[in-house]
Amino acid sequence: MADQWIIRVLGKEYGPADIETLREWKTEGRLLPENEARRVDVDPAPKPFGGKGEETPWTTAAEIPGLFGVEATVSAAERLAEPPAQLQRRSFAQILVETFRVYRRGFVQFLSLTLLVVLPSVCGQLATAWLQTAPNMNLDLRSVVAGAFGFCMMLLTLLLWPIYIAGIQILTAEFVTGRRIGFITALNEAMKFWPRVAVLCVFVYGVFFLLTVFAFGIATMVLIGASSLFVVSLALALLVLQVWMFGRFFINVLFWQQFAVLENAGVVESLRESRKLARSGRDLPWFRRPLWRGVFIASIWFAFVLAITLGPESSTLQHYFNEMMTTQDPQALLQKLTASQQAHSFDIFSFSLNLVQRILQPLLGIAFVLLYLDSKTRDDQS
Repeated sequence: MADQWIIRVLGKEYGPADIETLREWKTEGRLLPENEARRVDVDPAPKPFGGKGEETPWTTAAEIPGLFGVEATVSAAERLAEPPAQLQRRSFAQILVETFRVYRRGFVQFLSLTLLVVLPSVCGQLATAWLQTAPNMNLDLRSVVAGAFGFCMMLLTLLLWPIYIAGIQILTAEFVTGRRIGFITALNEAMKFWPRVAVLCVFVYGVFFLLTVFAFGIATMVLIGASSLFVVSLALALLVLQVWMFGRFFINVLFWQQFAVLENAGVVESLRESRKLARSGRDLPWFRRPLWRGVFIASIWFAFVLAITLGPESSTLQHYFNEMMTTQDPQALLQKLTASQQAHSFDIFSFSLNLVQRILQPLLGIAFVLLYLDSKTRDDQS
């Protein structure tokens, strides 16, 4: 009779199951190497007296003969952090080509991962658009429910965002090394990194948000004191400082996602190693250094986002610019802009372009994973 096994996941036991059933669970992503397992004929309760009975009957699925093999004894973080030899010394163009190849190969998995954060966001946007276009804006039950629903969808999107980030790292590393991975397996692996990635998201995006608010404050200062040479000079000086701070912080967090997931590094260690790797390659030409390659990748993506975001809004932006040039009172300008925004109806074309952007957004994460692997391999060799 074939061996029968019991699998325990989060305190719940499944089985008995033979090796063929376990292999099916593994293929479906329901069974991971670190899940607890024991043979059916082994007593699950330790004996009260000495001897072998005190040893726990539970082991891991990785130790079941013929299930995962030797490769399962290596931790997921060590396996993902293993730099593939084929990524050594790739040119910038080769990294871009490899980015699209990886995205095409794992399109279903990347799309499924994107839908995790896109669907709640879309539902929230539709609820907000319904509120803005409702003929009666008085506070009623429908408005409260729609507003609460939109807020919950936004909160759900924020909660799923760390899983989305970690999932891109895991999927890319697997596809680059020639291994195929199921979406459920990648999702289970990504959830383990949620606390660490969430903390880093709050810190990194929080700093970028503060720097953006700082830039808007400078613009407001220019509008209020445009007639004063001192105010304009001070605003320009602050703008230079803000650009320097933004660029320096961008360097420091260039590879934080990769170190947090693929290297299984802690919060502080991820930021420290990210800055170290971004500033490496001083012996290389400037255009081959990780820093400038990261800048080029980010610039290409931001240019694409601006093109599909600002293109359909060109007439609206022109209207805003004319209002800023003709209105001297800042309070009146704010009121006009608010009224214009409220009168702006839901644009299905802009909504569709934004959806396309979100579907293609994994390309940015894939490119940075490839850049990280290439830079890390070269740095290790040097």
